[in-house]
Amino acid sequence: MEMESAGHEKAGFCRRWWTCLKALPEKLTAKVTEASSKIKKIGKDDPRRVIHSLKVGIALTLVSLFYYSRTLYKGFGDSAMWAVMTVVVVLEFSVGATLGKGLNRGFATLLAGALGVGAHHLASLSGGVGEPILLGFFVFLQDREILELAHKRMSTILIGGATCVIVTVVVFPVWAGEDLHNLVALNLEKIGNYLEGFGGEYFGTSEDEDCKEDKSFLQGYISVLNSKGTEENLANFARWEPGHGRFRFRHPWKQYLKIGTLTRQCAYRIEALNGYLNSGIQAPTEIRRKIKDICTTMSLESGMALNELALSIRKMTRPSAADPHIEKSETAAKTLKTLLKSGIWEDTDFLEVIKVATVASLLIDITNCAQKIAESVHELASIIQFKSVDPTVSPEKSESSKVKLGAKVDCPQVSITVREPSPSSKENGNSQALTPVPRVDVL
Repeated sequence: MEMESAGHEKAGFCRRWWTCLKALPEKLTAKVTEASSKIKKIGKDDPRRVIHSLKVGIALTLVSLFYYSRTLYKGFGDSAMWAVMTVVVVLEFSVGATLGKGLNRGFATLLAGALGVGAHHLASLSGGVGEPILLGFFVFLQDREILELAHKRMSTILIGGATCVIVTVVVFPVWAGEDLHNLVALNLEKIGNYLEGFGGEYFGTSEDEDCKEDKSFLQGYISVLNSKGTEENLANFARWEPGHGRFRFRHPWKQYLKIGTLTRQCAYRIEALNGYLNSGIQAPTEIRRKIKDICTTMSLESGMALNELALSIRKMTRPSAADPHIEKSETAAKTLKTLLKSGIWEDTDFLEVIKVATVASLLIDITNCAQKIAESVHELASIIQFKSVDPTVSPEKSESSKVKLGAKVDCPQVSITVREPSPSSKENGNSQALTPVPRVDVL
């Protein structure tokens, strides 16, 4: 019986191993497929991250030559590994972050080397009795060839930092300043899209059923609420970057942070306003109808103004197209204030009036925020000197409609002969007899 049970256990053990071995290819295929899908998703969301991984590989390959190449290794020795470590520590996603970390690491290494050499010099001046004590205190300085070690360490760190900077700037550079520029414009677009669609959603004026199904624009403001950290990091990195493209050195990045702060303040009010879109806390339709037109106009014009401001930032053009929308929203806000102070709420439940009055008050605050954002964008445009664009004529049309005065036009000679009725023909009633007059030649 014992031999039979042992045989059964052995057979069961072998069967389990065979089952696991048989399922191994399927599991391996599933893991590879999952990893491939993740890589594909990352590449689809932001292809620059895939390129960044290639840049890291290029930089590590270049600095590894100092460690694996015998000729280069003889010159630096084990210190060549610090070039590899520098690439791992310094190389970042954007140019500004890489420059910032590289310069900080270089200055820190230079300062530490200077302190080490100074401490070693101090120990050598203390005499035969004090030198062992000081060298024992500065444990890391017991090497007699301190100057040579500091020179090699500093050289390899500089080589690693320079490799990072060159690869980051030359191979598909990612500029933190440009990312900040686009992020501020994108946040304004999200807020503007929400405000443009709020009136139709709250007051039920949207007629397009397909538009009702797509409510993604109502959630765009959420990402704006948490954008403070990203904007501040991008602004800090952008200060390290040299002039590039449309962005010169010492670009006014603080003004972008100011616009971002005002945009978040607007998003906080929109978050409170979004709560009133829920059917459970909406006021009756009869009460909302009294302020529907004014609130819809105010929300729509504010949203259109923010979208125009976002477009102005993206293209770096004067935000003159947003001014009419700001004026209309301000006029609607003044009218709404007057209406709220009037006696339109008589014979109305006070609790229901509070809901509508709160929505109206939030819309007024959002209009004021939009006005402040417009002022900040105008200030940014004056600092950077955004280019002016004629809002009525496109550049293509204006170029095609220009007439070059003084230019010679080659055309064939045109002769025009004018005939008019003679007096005799008028008397005889014959209108067909015409007397020719001198020919006019047009050149």
